Amino acid sequence: MSTRDAVFLPNRHALYDKHGYSPAVRSGELLFVSGQVGSRDDGSAEPEFAKQVQLAFDNLKAVLAAAGATFDNIVDVTTFHTDPENQLETIMSVKETVFDKKPYPTWTAVGVTWLAGFDFEIKVIARLPSKD
Repeated sequence: MSTRDAVFLPNRHALYDKHGYSPAVRSGELLFVSGQVGSRDDGSAEPEFAKQVQLAFDNLKAVLAAAGATFDNIVDVTTFHTDPENQLETIMSVKETVFDKKPYPTWTAVGVTWLAGFDFEIKVIARLPSKD
């Protein structure tokens, strides 16, 4: 019997099986979402950076929805960038459409040298809505 309450999408993403991880895991009222990238259904990277960022947010939205949550439930965001200085404007333009009102979640941006063929990744923690 598994001790993890994993959340999976109806159409499981190829990367989850390939690399052996869950899209998200519930723990009490918290949802820990694995880093989401701008991958297509087959797991390949979207080559255009702006579309890759949008697709990462779309993939994140789908994982949140599978757990009964939305972007409004996110309390903490960590993003990973292969070229932060040149990518930030594009990332912010997408981020501002998703987190468009205060109070905003916390956000930590980390520059990295490698993301397995991707240029952007977003990982979040969300508080699940109460079932009342």
